[in-house]
Amino acid sequence: MSDDLKAQVGEAALEYVRDGMKLGIGTGSTAEAFIRALGKAVANGLSVVGVPTSIRTAELCKSLNIALTTLEETPHLDLAIDGADEIDPQLNLIKGGGGALLREKIVAAAADDMLVIADDSKLVDTLGAFDLPIEVNEFGLASTMSKIEQSAASCNVSGALKVREGSDGQPFVTDGGHLIVDASFGRIADPEGLASALVTVPGVVEHGLFTGLASSAIVAASDGIRIVTAK
Repeated sequence: MSDDLKAQVGEAALEYVRDGMKLGIGTGSTAEAFIRALGKAVANGLSVVGVPTSIRTAELCKSLNIALTTLEETPHLDLAIDGADEIDPQLNLIKGGGGALLREKIVAAAADDMLVIADDSKLVDTLGAFDLPIEVNEFGLASTMSKIEQSAASCNVSGALKVREGSDGQPFVTDGGHLIVDASFGRIADPEGLASALVTVPGVVEHGLFTGLASSAIVAASDGIRIVTAK
């Protein structure tokens, strides 16, 4: 998505924010466009407090004087605003391309509503073209990956598993100190079933299937912005 479209989506998301709200603030380039729009609104007098989903998001919010809190201090949020890597017609999502999926899911679950911001390339009929990120504990990695394969197979899903690497060629480490396994499963016909199967695997901390969390999405395209709700 172009920077201009990201800026438009960020501004559109701001229309859902009300004075006094407690916000979950997402991670990624599209979320950052919203954060910059939010920073301008705060400078103009809007009063909100946010829970950031990553260290990077927290640093950007601080630089824009957006007040921050934690889920320990503020366990209930009004609205979470975040991007997505894929969105299906039921507003099931694949997230985690930026590596913040665990905190993003915790924050989304703490909010009354989750608003997704994305471009229309993220809309798919069925999830799975984008590799599914699975956050795992480093201990017992090979065993955990084998169990992931077994759990996926029980849901009629299979594909290559790869430990994500950072730009330095070393394993990517999340803010929580975990690794990410990217699973090339392809078409995921039953995201809810696969989500349930993966969380039973010892060693899996969380996965990037977000089901039943998003209530609406602001989607940008070359011909404008539209609101998408679950079918």
